[in-house]
Amino acid sequence: MADRRRLRLLTWHVHGSYLWYLSHVPHDIYLPVLPGRVQDYEGRTHSYDWPSNVIEVPAEEVRDLEVDVIVTQSRRNWEIDRPGICGPRHSHTPRVHIEHDPPRGSPTDERHPVDDPDALVVHVTSYNELMWDNGGHPTVVIEHGVRVPSTATATYDRPCGLVVVNNLERRGRRLGADIFARVRDQVPLDLIGMNATDVGGLGELSHSQLQHTCGQYRFMFNPIRYTSLGLSVCEAMMVGLPVVGLATTELVSVIDNGVNGFVDTDVRRLLPVMRELVDDPAAAQRMGAAARRTALRRFGLLRFVAAWDRVLRGVVQDGARAVADSCACGHRVEARLTTGRKPGG
Repeated sequence: MADRRRLRLLTWHVHGSYLWYLSHVPHDIYLPVLPGRVQDYEGRTHSYDWPSNVIEVPAEEVRDLEVDVIVTQSRRNWEIDRPGICGPRHSHTPRVHIEHDPPRGSPTDERHPVDDPDALVVHVTSYNELMWDNGGHPTVVIEHGVRVPSTATATYDRPCGLVVVNNLERRGRRLGADIFARVRDQVPLDLIGMNATDVGGLGELSHSQLQHTCGQYRFMFNPIRYTSLGLSVCEAMMVGLPVVGLATTELVSVIDNGVNGFVDTDVRRLLPVMRELVDDPAAAQRMGAAARRTALRRFGLLRFVAAWDRVLRGVVQDGARAVADSCACGHRVEARLTTGRKPGG
């Protein structure tokens, strides 16, 4: 009989929103903290309402902590943090690495830093898995899962588009700082995110505030050239916003032009679509309803949690290669979790 006990996970606070959704798994998550709450060692920040299964532990005590799985979420986690705070007792602990991004050095030829046949790399999009050279090591794909409160509904009151990007000015062309500036000169756009005021934006909102605010807009505009798939895009669709963006990376598999949004590699062709949505709230509502249906079908939190539960238990019980082999033939993990019904939110 399969072991159904609660597992003990060690991970780092790398991406707050993703960690918050991951905390819905039926397991205990330990976050190492350092004095000063420095990068990746912030623990339970005040930006989220963390559940009780997210537990802080002083980094110097990790080497004596009993854990079932070590989950790294960045190259630094894998190469520096993990060996730096984990002790000899963790040398044979199962290892999972979450890959949030596509390769930065070369989009086609960069070898993934987790060069370990006993570790499982979980890519958050199929695009990530496609572009990284994984070296034949075990990989699976678990797509995002999101949830928005029932009070976060789309009203489309503001004749304006919404852009959600942190530190846009500092992150430059990759995140589309130049595209945002170019489009804002022709279409009304509000920018929300860390240091958004540096480029005339509205500033940063908490996770809950953003979910309740985004539904006031007619659409979300995603100016990012090269990324994975932002959680904010999934959340906006779940609220009921159509998405307009660049036809790059995973977004092309999510947006159906004229149905739940619009994507193109030519920014000039995006401008009339955005102007139409600004001028016609009925069009925004129609496309937004389709966007919400897409999000419910593809990015439901229950599906996400079930997929992660299966992967974590599988790695502990059978090993990384067995988990990857069970999800072979290009299927996402969640595609093998269905039981005659579509996975919901």
